[in-house]
Amino acid sequence: MADDILTSTCQCGKVRCQGVSRPIISGVCYCDDCQAGAALLEALPDAAKITEDDGGTHYLTYRDDRFSCVAGAQLLHSYQNAPDAPTRRMVASCCNTAMFLKYSKGHWTSAYARRFKGDVPAIEMRTQTQFRTSSTPLPDDAPCYRTFGAKLFWRLMRSRIAMIFD
Repeated sequence: MADDILTSTCQCGKVRCQGVSRPIISGVCYCDDCQAGAALLEALPDAAKITEDDGGTHYLTYRDDRFSCVAGAQLLHSYQNAPDAPTRRMVASCCNTAMFLKYSKGHWTSAYARRFKGDVPAIEMRTQTQFRTSSTPLPDDAPCYRTFGAKLFWRLMRSRIAMIFD
């Protein structure tokens, strides 16, 4: 998968993004920020669903140098849970489709996995399960962590080092 490109599109097809190579991680987040952000975006008129059935948000997280908007960037609109929030959720304004999340302090972009077509990497972890509100049993398809988990930080650190030396 080293040279693979995964493409994500909005509902109407005017906005298209791509992730190059394997993502840093394919994970589901249940943190209160992701849940609040998803509720905000899914409440937009005719918005596409971004959460999983149990309330988690599945992301494909890419290094910033491996993720880009390749069509319709002018149609992206930024949403924040609060004015000083470190995360911006980018939505295709043409059809109210949430496309990705950018954490301002990080070197990565987390794209909503539901927007991708093709061979989407399997879920590798579920994080922040302490905030999960669903009463359904947690899926057993990947390790689950009450917080973010050391594996996630290790992957982010490794990806930062790789960016420096690429």
